[in-house]
Amino acid sequence: MMDPLHTPPRTAPQQPLRPFACDPKRWDKESSRALRAGHARGPACSAECELVLVYERTGWGWLAWTVPADGGTPELPHRVGVLPPDATCTDRLAVYWLTRRPARRIGLAASVPGSLRCAAAVLAVIGCVAALHAVGAGVPAGIAWPLALLAPLLAEHLPGRFDERASEHVRSVEGDAACRYLQRLAVLHTCRVRAAAGSDRYELRRSAEIGQNLLWDAAGLLQSQDTRSASAQLIGRERLMVQLAGQVTQILERTRTESRSGTENQPSGQEGPLGPYPPGFEPATPPTRRREPGTAPLKGYRPMAQAQSDDDARTTDVYLLFAHEPYYPSPGTQEINTTLVAAASLLHPRVRQPDGARIHDRLTQGREPGEIIPLATLTHELGGGADWPQVGDWETVTTDLVQLVRAGECDALSLGLPEIARALICTGPYSQVRAFDAVAGEFIAYGPAERAAVLAEVGTFLTCLVAEQDLWPGDGLLPSLTRPV
Repeated sequence: MMDPLHTPPRTAPQQPLRPFACDPKRWDKESSRALRAGHARGPACSAECELVLVYERTGWGWLAWTVPADGGTPELPHRVGVLPPDATCTDRLAVYWLTRRPARRIGLAASVPGSLRCAAAVLAVIGCVAALHAVGAGVPAGIAWPLALLAPLLAEHLPGRFDERASEHVRSVEGDAACRYLQRLAVLHTCRVRAAAGSDRYELRRSAEIGQNLLWDAAGLLQSQDTRSASAQLIGRERLMVQLAGQVTQILERTRTESRSGTENQPSGQEGPLGPYPPGFEPATPPTRRREPGTAPLKGYRPMAQAQSDDDARTTDVYLLFAHEPYYPSPGTQEINTTLVAAASLLHPRVRQPDGARIHDRLTQGREPGEIIPLATLTHELGGGADWPQVGDWETVTTDLVQLVRAGECDALSLGLPEIARALICTGPYSQVRAFDAVAGEFIAYGPAERAAVLAEVGTFLTCLVAEQDLWPGDGLLPSLTRPV
């Protein structure tokens, strides 16, 4: 619906994943074992040729490599598998089952096609011996021999059934084009997973979680479509991957700088991330605030006067702007990822209370009539989010507001913001959003001026919407903390 800022599709020059990059000796060991069990991949291999694969498990899934005939390392995996976000123990057991070492097989005869698992052959021999002893001990042959044949049949066919069930818990792709694209995303995600594993910082863990979601979505697209038909969606996910990788790099550099200067444990006075929203921002030092004569504050920038708590310092004619998980109002429509509601909607009985009323109380303090206040501005005013626990659960409140809007129980301005515009309203007044431009090979910074432009454009849409009638906040509103509604 709005498109004030654009970022071109981009990719990041990254070194491709190599087998067991952290332990090269492991590749030598596994490839030697694979060659003893099967054969290397060479020009003479046909499409029907069953190759022996070397499996490498990772924190996000697994890679299946073939062994080149020249004894080198492969550049492209034969198969790439991805774990679901918030993977359960069952999901991880499925990965271990699918990446087990292949069973040894025995050819039946030169003139008979097919082969038999070694385990099935061993069980057949043991079953025959056990059946002979059982028949000699008086067990009817009609019972002993069927049981003896059942064990090798199960050993031969059950693993295939288990493979099918295990595949339902993960997503995997094959083919050069699909594997090459997913490998490129996996390079970016692997850096984030390693960074998060070695740190307790929320930003790094959240970045790894978002990356796992993107990787899972990309694997789903490549399972159902080819790279050409899904190119637009894949480019969008790769673009987010690149931005997340840039954010992680900045965080790690800042952490190293703070460690060297001995200030890692000192409060910085900057706001934290906005939970489930994908920020991709870099806090900046707030500039010295100076007010020029005759100029009005920008919408969403006006700091809250903490000392003014009387009714005269309140303005109820304001609006709350917040980002949320995207949804589609109906099939074929554009996604909605940002919503604006009247402040009074926070007093709706279907919104978590008293959290909604407390947020309403903070939202209406020291504002201009008609002002649009992003949720991130409240976070900035509440000590960078440190004081949110004393005010209320903003995540539950905003989720309730979205449900109200979708149920038609209050009016709202529903927006589908581009990623940069959405990230800007998810940051504080003095923060920056940095986007990587692969063509120029540098990061582009969007700051307070671009944030103000986004808010101004939202205000233009709102002005058209409320020209005849203001937004309806809903029925049966609860009293505010200062005066009845």
